[in-house]
Amino acid sequence: MLDVPHELVEHVSWLIYARRRDINSPWRRLGCFKQALLVLAHLRKNETFAQVGAGFGVSQATAWRYVDETLDLLASWAPGLREALVGLGEGDFVIVDGTLIPPDRIAADEPYYSQKRKRHGMNVQVIARPDGTPLWFSRATPGRTHDLTAARAHGIIQACLTRQILVLADRAYQGAGATVRTPYKNHRQQPERHQQFNRDHARLRAPGERAFAQLKSWRLLQRARCSTRRIGTIVQAVHTLLTCDYSG
Repeated sequence: MLDVPHELVEHVSWLIYARRRDINSPWRRLGCFKQALLVLAHLRKNETFAQVGAGFGVSQATAWRYVDETLDLLASWAPGLREALVGLGEGDFVIVDGTLIPPDRIAADEPYYSQKRKRHGMNVQVIARPDGTPLWFSRATPGRTHDLTAARAHGIIQACLTRQILVLADRAYQGAGATVRTPYKNHRQQPERHQQFNRDHARLRAPGERAFAQLKSWRLLQRARCSTRRIGTIVQAVHTLLTCDYSG
């Protein structure tokens, strides 16, 4: 059993079918629908390649090849930063935040250790709508990367400034300037207006956590069993699954 809509499996299978036609590879051990089901089971349940391969009657190597191929295909459909901000402009606001995707193994500890979160992982930034709907996820960078550094490197600050989009972010982004608004620092005798601003800011920013909750509902991203270089691709692939329109 897999807790995703049947229509989503069909949508992914059609993407796989189109890809097979493009590369002139019509015959495979598994059909398009079963390949889509295998990949979604791997992402949703975080089963190993050996486990999903056994479940679908293919070898571990074949399961890995199917997953790798489909992840690249799905990631290619994820929106870029400029595309994600289309339709937004002056008077609109978005929520920017960062999270850590923990990997199963780390070859070199130091670059991947986040002092903020006190664990190893890869830093991923999100831009979300006021209701928490994810608009864009960044590529993954080593966990020691500060959120503000990552936001600048990915071009989030400049892109929102260019469109005059207000950005709500937490204290990790203090000093960003531009259109970014962060809470006031906690002082022992903080003015009431600053306290009220912080309360209103927290209330408006809170739905942004839903974006990461949706992302990590795919268990593979709760503890990724892959190279750190592939985590960004997985995030982009899951974003496509979260936002694709398969109603038609």
